[in-house]
Amino acid sequence: MPRKNSGMWYEVHPTPVKGEDGKNLVYVRPKSGQKLTMKELEDYCERWNMLRYGELSRVLDAFVRAASRFLAEGYRIDTPLGSFAPKLSLAKQVTDPDQVKDRDVRLEGVEYNPGKLWDREIDKWLDGFRRYDNPDTQAIMADKEKLEQVMRECMQQHHGYITAGIFSRASGLTLYSARKQLNEWTKGDNPKLLKTPRGKEHIYTEV
Repeated sequence: MPRKNSGMWYEVHPTPVKGEDGKNLVYVRPKSGQKLTMKELEDYCERWNMLRYGELSRVLDAFVRAASRFLAEGYRIDTPLGSFAPKLSLAKQVTDPDQVKDRDVRLEGVEYNPGKLWDREIDKWLDGFRRYDNPDTQAIMADKEKLEQVMRECMQQHHGYITAGIFSRASGLTLYSARKQLNEWTKGDNPKLLKTPRGKEHIYTEV
């Protein structure tokens, strides 16, 4: 677990957008591969915040169940973690308000607004940034044979399917580049993958 004064590792990646000099603009993101499990968070809270192991999980579970009830009734919920509100959309395009029917309304999920809480809390621990020499995206994209091997290994590990997020983490590509490569495998006379919508993302399976 990171401690104060360690600094945050970050990576630099190109975007598809060109800058004034004709080169691709870049963006930064936290170093990939850094992930904390709920068990590790529970261990930390038990050691440093005097919580019994499992107490945090029980509180979060109770919050989700209670909040879901009120979100389902259309309430906005303000909490110390930020605000939560149901997000709605229409299943089709409508220009006349009188033509909107109950059956046309869809629940898209929950909108979360953290406010300034996380900024203030993270700033207490953050002590600058450190660049991580991440892999060259173009070099990775050039080795199609290795990328296909990584893709198939991911397929085996995830019961026959893969997402852009899974492929990004396994290959070292950015999410944009991972999605671009997966989409390439769905095209042509002999595609390797089939792309299927699932919620707000897509899953890819072998043809």
